[in-house]
Amino acid sequence: MARSASRTITLVVVVAVVLCGILAGIGARRIFHKNPQNPIVRIDEYVTMGWVAWDSSWYMKIVQEGYQYTPGQQSSVAFFPLYPLLIRAVETLGPNVYQAGVLITLLCGPLALILFTKWAKLLSDEDTALKAGLLMATYPFAMYLYGAMYSDALFILLVISAFLLLEKGHLAPAVLVAAVATAARPVAPAVVLGLLVRRLEWKHARGEKWNAMDFLPVLSGLGFGCYMLYLWHQFGDPFAFVKVQGAPGWDQQPGWHTWLKMRWFERVVLEPSNTREAVRLVIHAFFTFLALALVWPTRKRLGWGYAVYVLAIVGLPAWSTKDFMGMGRYLLSSFPVFLTAALMLKERPKLLRGVVAFGAASVLFLSWAFGSDHYIS
Repeated sequence: MARSASRTITLVVVVAVVLCGILAGIGARRIFHKNPQNPIVRIDEYVTMGWVAWDSSWYMKIVQEGYQYTPGQQSSVAFFPLYPLLIRAVETLGPNVYQAGVLITLLCGPLALILFTKWAKLLSDEDTALKAGLLMATYPFAMYLYGAMYSDALFILLVISAFLLLEKGHLAPAVLVAAVATAARPVAPAVVLGLLVRRLEWKHARGEKWNAMDFLPVLSGLGFGCYMLYLWHQFGDPFAFVKVQGAPGWDQQPGWHTWLKMRWFERVVLEPSNTREAVRLVIHAFFTFLALALVWPTRKRLGWGYAVYVLAIVGLPAWSTKDFMGMGRYLLSSFPVFLTAALMLKERPKLLRGVVAFGAASVLFLSWAFGSDHYIS
């Protein structure tokens, strides 16, 4: 009997959530008790501490203090509002701000992987969907789907849901879900273009004529637009989230120095003073170019809509980053590449098993590292 892809991925995800949570908690406990005066706390508190680091503090500040913007300084307007709004809503039910953030990821991440498998089954078959689900679940940076207090799991759940609805012919609900998604991350052009091109392609494949309703996906950017209107009203600058990227410490102002990745070359090739940092930057660059290399195979196997989406969802942050740092995490949003990879590896089962095994080990290691307060992505 053929295994149900969704059921198998559900089991894999449950195991991953438990193991990654334990390892993140172990890492956090190690850091917490470097100060011998810190008290012993409950296991769930170690796990929460393990999943709260780096950008998590920005979301906490937004929830507790609202948005702030000081030109020329790192400011919270760089982070889109949907995730902190949900944290604030969950917080009213009893959990503190950190527990609420982790809980949202624990709900959204696993559900995103299950829905991804269902989406993959629509475009392939049960076995290939299972392989694609395993590839995404064991992608090294998938640990951000298993508890980390970051907005990625929420965004990925919404964007996969939108494309799943689109594939089933539910255009209006797909656009509505996508519009909510664009309030979570600054990649609205990718979502809009991907949905629009896929809708037109979907109709053409069925021999149906296009009509005005088929261009409804252009409204998917409403979430993005609403945030820009808020910034304009509150701070007088709808592009504050872009301008703040150039603040000292982030140093990602638009320009040739950023676009040509001069910081990456300085840290990796010209003046590699920190080996750990250089290795980290190489890994992020490797996965970036791997995803871009899968754009054309995605076009051939899944169509223009998904190729355009992948190109935009990878290309936008890759273009704007100074050194590729963070790209490993951002690439989770380019979910079609995992199905493309599964289709390409269909006749190479040993290689597929090797990739999955290496990825699973990497997810576990990075979960511990994140809990230990190492900068991962």
